[in-house]
Amino acid sequence: MSLPIDISEEAGIRYLHFGSDWVQGAMRIRKPWALELVYTREMMAGLLLHPAPWPKKVLLIGLGAGSMAKFVHHHLPEARCTVVEIAPEVHAVARQFFRLPEDSARFQVVIGDGAEYVMNHDKHWDLIAVDGFDRNARPGDLATLPFYQACWSRLSERGVLSVNLFSRSRGYKTALNNIREAFDGRMLALPPSETGNGIALAVRGAALEIRLAELRERAATLKAEMGLDLGPTLDRLEKAGTLPDDLLRL
Repeated sequence: MSLPIDISEEAGIRYLHFGSDWVQGAMRIRKPWALELVYTREMMAGLLLHPAPWPKKVLLIGLGAGSMAKFVHHHLPEARCTVVEIAPEVHAVARQFFRLPEDSARFQVVIGDGAEYVMNHDKHWDLIAVDGFDRNARPGDLATLPFYQACWSRLSERGVLSVNLFSRSRGYKTALNNIREAFDGRMLALPPSETGNGIALAVRGAALEIRLAELRERAATLKAEMGLDLGPTLDRLEKAGTLPDDLLRL
């Protein structure tokens, strides 16, 4: 059964909806590669953890309006990006209305189930970003322990998993616990945004210890070079007391 897809525009921004007022994606028409929604910017917070030219291989699960795909394609030209989207109609809409790049040597869209793709492939990625929901905002298999364990096994030695969760759902805490178990506790849950999106970051490889001041320097560089503003995210982390002694440990 195909998804009911609607598109709206307001104040120079084009929005994607799946049969409701809930925004599934957004694009500023004059800057189609920019990350318009707060949660999409926070999905890229892994860029604070490792210096460029990380990441070299990116897997995105869930296409939506293609915001993250376009950001990676535009701002990370050395990265190879694969997007797995379960609904072919979403892919078609992203191509027609949201300026999704054509497939190339460094960009590919695969139509299929994201959970099955990770669990059945032996490829490795530096960054896996999971943003997949059905029309009722349920992530299904993308929030299970076996899936997160598969993500851990498919990450490189400096790998980062980034997951968009809906903090107001009943399964939110269970999903966080599943990530925490799969990654042996090496997880950071960002304070949920006003829209209810809660981003979880989990890492593999050598232990990370980064001072808040260094994180702010990296955030300033990302904003200057890519327009990626993670300053407010760091403010929320600090206010929530998530960084004891102003130190991020993962």
